[in-house]
Amino acid sequence: MRAVPSALTRLGLTLLLGSLPASGLTVPALPPDTRPDTRPTPRLGTLPELLPVGTPAPRPAPPLVTSPAPTSPATASPTTPSPATASPSGRVPTDPLFARQWTLPVVRAPQAWALPGVLAAAPARPVTVAVLDTGFVNSPELAGRAVNGFDFVSDPARAGDGDGRDADGSGVGPYAYHGEVVANIIGAAHDGRGMAGLNPRVRVVQVRVAGTDGQISVPDLVDGLKWAAGLPVPGVPANPNPARLLNLSLFADFIPLTGCDPRVQAAVDAVTARGALVIAGAANDGADAGGYSPAGCRNVLTVTSIDGQGQRPEYANWGRSVALAAPGGEPGAGVPVSSVSGAGGLRDPHGTSLAAPHVTGVASLLLNVRPNLTPASLRRLLTASATPFPGSRCDPQPARSCGAGTLNAEAALKAALSSSLGK
Repeated sequence: MRAVPSALTRLGLTLLLGSLPASGLTVPALPPDTRPDTRPTPRLGTLPELLPVGTPAPRPAPPLVTSPAPTSPATASPTTPSPATASPSGRVPTDPLFARQWTLPVVRAPQAWALPGVLAAAPARPVTVAVLDTGFVNSPELAGRAVNGFDFVSDPARAGDGDGRDADGSGVGPYAYHGEVVANIIGAAHDGRGMAGLNPRVRVVQVRVAGTDGQISVPDLVDGLKWAAGLPVPGVPANPNPARLLNLSLFADFIPLTGCDPRVQAAVDAVTARGALVIAGAANDGADAGGYSPAGCRNVLTVTSIDGQGQRPEYANWGRSVALAAPGGEPGAGVPVSSVSGAGGLRDPHGTSLAAPHVTGVASLLLNVRPNLTPASLRRLLTASATPFPGSRCDPQPARSCGAGTLNAEAALKAALSSSLGK
C-alpha cells in the first residue's frame, strides 16, 4: 500500500472525479488496502475535487431556482416557463444555469436542438439510458423521467444501507451526488429552472454499482451491466426498462490496471450483442486508458476530457482505446451542474466523469431521430462527425491521443437525419 495521498486520490478517481489542492480539506477514512497498486504515482497533495457532503436525508427534492419571466411574445406565462427561445445560434433554453454551461456551445448542442424533429413532442417510447454509478437521487431536473433501478453493491460493509443487493438503488453516502450530476448532464429538463441537459426527453435508469467508498467491484459491475441492458442476472428481477445506452463514469476497482478485465469484457460483449452501446469515461490518472476496465475494453466508446481550449487536461487519460473527447473541465473551470446536495443547488466538478455523459446525451438524441441505430452505427456517427482538435491534436505529445476529435452534436444529428440508416 502506498502512502495516504495515493489512497485519497484512488477514492476520487474510481468514480472519475478531478482533484484540487488539499489545503484544509478532509475526506472519509478508507479501509485498509492490501491489493497491489499498479497505478501511476499521483501528484502529492491532491484530493478529490468533489468532497463528501453527507448523505442527503430522504425528502422531497427542493425547488430549483426559476428564471425571470421571459419577455418574448412567443413565450408562455410566468407560471409556465418557456422551455427555450429561438436564436441565430440555435435553440436556447431559458434555464438560468444555461448561461454558465460552457460545455454545451462547445459540443454545439443548441444548434443540434434546433434541427427538425430532434426535440419534438415527448415520444411515446422515450430513449432509455442507464447510468451505472452511485445510484438514484431524487432530482427535480429529471422529475417523472428518472427510475430507481437496482442496488448491485453486494458487500454490506460497503453498501451502507444495512444489507447487500436489493431493489432500492438509492444513492447512499458522501458520493451519492455523483450519479445524480452525471444523469443531469444527460437529461435535465428544459423547463426554465436549474440547468439544461443534452436530451430533456430521455428516461434515465439509475443502477447502483458503487459503494459508499466510491469503489466498484468487478462482479457488481458485471451484473449491473447485464441487468441495465435487459439481460438476466441470477437472483435479480428482470429490468422492466432495458437501456439502449449505458453510461459508465467509473472504472472497476480491486484489479490491476493492466488491461480490460475478462469478466468485464464478456459483459460488454453481451450487452453490445443485445443492442446497447457502452459509453465510458477514460479515467483521471493522466495515463494510458487501455489499462482500465471498461475504458480499455472492446466495444466501449471511451471518452476523455478536453478543457475550454480543446486541449487535454493533465488529469485526463489518453491513448488508442479513446474514441472521442468531450468537455470535462479542469481545476477552477469545472462543469456547472444542478445537485440537490450542492451548495445553493449547484456543483462545478471536473473529470472524465463529466465528459462521458455529454456523449451519452448526444447519442440519445441520435436515437430520438433514428431509433434503430446499432451500437456500431452510433459509434460511427459520433466519431466521424467530431470536430478536429486545434492544430489537429489535443496534446503536444502525439502518443497522448484523444480519439477522433471533440463531440459535435450538430454534425452528428445532421449526418443521422440525412441518412435512412436506423429509421
